[in-house]
Amino acid sequence: MTEVPLEGEFRIERDFIAYAVAGGDYEYVTCLNLLVDGVVVRTVTGMDSETPVPGSWNVTDLAGRKAQLQVRDVQVAHVVQTDDPAVPPVRGPAPYGERHRPQFHFTARQFAMQRLNPGMRQEGWLNDLNGLVCYEGEYHLFAQRWNKCWIHAVSNDLVHWEELEPAFFEEALDIGVQSGSVVIDYGNTSGLSDDAANPAMVAFWSRNDNQSQCLSYSLDRGRTWQHYPGNPIMVKPERDPKVFRYGSHWVMFLYGDQQYYILTSTDLLHWTDTGNVIPNSFECPDFFELPLPDGTRKWVLVRGDGRYSIGSFDGRQFTEESDQLRSDSGANFYATQTWNNTETGDGRRIQAAWMRDGVYPDMPFNQQVTFPCELTLRPMDGVPRLFRNPIAELATLRSGTTHWSGKVDLAHQLTTEPAELDLELETDLPADVTLTIDVSGTPIDLTRSQIGDARLSGRLRTLRVLIDRTSIEVFANDGEVSVSRCYLPTGAGIVLRSTAAVQVAVDLHTLRSIWESQVTA
Repeated sequence: MTEVPLEGEFRIERDFIAYAVAGGDYEYVTCLNLLVDGVVVRTVTGMDSETPVPGSWNVTDLAGRKAQLQVRDVQVAHVVQTDDPAVPPVRGPAPYGERHRPQFHFTARQFAMQRLNPGMRQEGWLNDLNGLVCYEGEYHLFAQRWNKCWIHAVSNDLVHWEELEPAFFEEALDIGVQSGSVVIDYGNTSGLSDDAANPAMVAFWSRNDNQSQCLSYSLDRGRTWQHYPGNPIMVKPERDPKVFRYGSHWVMFLYGDQQYYILTSTDLLHWTDTGNVIPNSFECPDFFELPLPDGTRKWVLVRGDGRYSIGSFDGRQFTEESDQLRSDSGANFYATQTWNNTETGDGRRIQAAWMRDGVYPDMPFNQQVTFPCELTLRPMDGVPRLFRNPIAELATLRSGTTHWSGKVDLAHQLTTEPAELDLELETDLPADVTLTIDVSGTPIDLTRSQIGDARLSGRLRTLRVLIDRTSIEVFANDGEVSVSRCYLPTGAGIVLRSTAAVQVAVDLHTLRSIWESQVTA
């Protein structure tokens, strides 16, 4: 056993480093870090304990390396190198392989604390989606971790994700960094970049006071971020700034008092209130333009609760031309956003949402994101409606297909074990007949005109169900109705039940995990 100095370098010569730490439970702020070449490779917080909590790190992979400790606002009783720690390191399942971890829906890896110290409690949390943006062929996904930071992941195909270090944390303890949006400042209107060929990626967000609107920016494709030194850029209620380009100026929708304010800017730094508002609105706005099949273009406003309306926009005022409708009828669909700047790619408008209030017992992560869906506008009885369908890239995960067709009467077992599946079903239900798809103990009830309590415009023709370990997403009649929900499996496999004999055709596509490379690494 060798004492480790709290200051200065030392060489790692034993299999474990044991410690005892007391203090706050705030990653990156109240913690003891182990640094190698200036990079944090192990970390632990004070666990909100007034007395030192013992623990240890396995450092066999760092044998012979020079390292140093970094003490950040915690009390450290001792740190020693040892081959026999009194408290062995916490060990858990392989990354992304935990029992309730979704296998094709994004979840937070606990990239910092879970990777470095699997005993941490909050690092795997995510909530509101923020700043979805596409830049140079790379899709960026940001989400809140409480109000502490924006977590950050990137993908080249919207299916396989690599979680990076959090993009940025709050400016100071308890100031908060809430929801917002991201734009690419191609014209360098803000002057944040010194190179016009290297535009700034600019994130807008609100502090916890629900008054201060701020920004942070990156000049290296989102890998490192800095807070704008002039924050806040304005003081105006309340939060959730949605920023986008319209013609020669920028537009911001800002939520407050159950309405969205509309502001404009030419440089992203100075904003003018247009005096126009959108009433009957709720948190986390998303706003975008989509074409109808005849080429007519309409603007779609999606509120934080998933309700949307369609209308026209002149750069300063939104004129609603429809009632508020439900883009998804699931209980867990919230704070939805679409990827911005996709016009630089294939132009699709792709949406994802936080699947709020899911339950994941004894898991090192918490909450998940819906599978990305392509949005389209289609006329129904002459009125534009929003359709949602899983992006085509989902097919790249298919590893095999089983087809079954026949009559369902009472019950038919499709699978005997839970699995990650893309289920496609065709049927023509008679009146007064209910067909139920039982997914490991969770029923999906189908009638001629309804999926659960979501009504269709006509008869149910086709159904698609994405089944993951703790989520179910249903799409009826090519995306006319969707229902996203979280669940915990209580049964085995998938069973079809019907109140009367009905003909059904089913294709079951088995899906590979999007985390395979991380699981086996």
